[in-house]
Amino acid sequence: MLDQLFGFNHTLTIGSFSITFSVSGIIEILIFAVLIYYVIVWIKRTKAWNLLKGVIVLAVVYAAAALLGLNNLTFIFRALFSSLILAIIIIFQPEIRRGLEQIGERNIIQKLIPTSDNANPGLSADSIEAIVSALSMLGKNKVGALIVVEQKIDLREFVNTGITLDAKISAALLEQIFEHNTPLHDGAVVIRKNRIVSATCYLPLSQNMSISKELGTRHRAGLGISEVSDCITLIASEETGGLSIAEHGELRRNVSLEEIRSVLAGTRMEGQGKTSRNPVKRWIRRRKHES
Repeated sequence: MLDQLFGFNHTLTIGSFSITFSVSGIIEILIFAVLIYYVIVWIKRTKAWNLLKGVIVLAVVYAAAALLGLNNLTFIFRALFSSLILAIIIIFQPEIRRGLEQIGERNIIQKLIPTSDNANPGLSADSIEAIVSALSMLGKNKVGALIVVEQKIDLREFVNTGITLDAKISAALLEQIFEHNTPLHDGAVVIRKNRIVSATCYLPLSQNMSISKELGTRHRAGLGISEVSDCITLIASEETGGLSIAEHGELRRNVSLEEIRSVLAGTRMEGQGKTSRNPVKRWIRRRKHES
């Protein structure tokens, strides 16, 4: 129908091969390209990136086994790959469900074509100083605190377990949230784009058996969320007043305020160095620069 409407149908012959160009074919290619692009972006932002690397390793081992004629091993790999799609659906059921929910949201165009405004800009200097100041006071007063700073991986499933605040970051507010016997002191605070988006959030506990037995639930939760995302978790101990940082599944205890400031400033510098993830805007900007 589209080909008849636009009257475009061209055949290119190269030797014995011929390629037919049509409007419908070009539209289909563009749709598949966009879908593949956003699938890759989704994979890199979630735990699926590590799974994909594991699948690539298995594929390389399978190819080597096939070349070497290891029939029993190749048979096992074929049986494994036949059920891989079902396993992926089961493992990533929460992510798939959230993706389908986002399709039904009203801001679907903004979701499909992210702009630089939607990119995580990192923490501002004022936000960093407010967090450091709050942790300093919380540590001195031995008030337990758990602060999660979101990075590239979306933490919406954990944000939704808490109470929505959407407030500007300030030292006084953070201190008040974690004060003893207040309604919001139990659980974690999640920070996104220089805003305190939620408090009293529930986090997954780390299953790492090498963690010191003297550490409680707060530290295990801080380490647990760092194992399943790329966030930065800041922890103030209620028993000792010591401060800790959890990143990439590793816990650093008794860190100084300067170390915390340096880690948070690193997110700001990375955010400032980022360009828009929108390929359309990058192309327009490049064309303007060339002209």
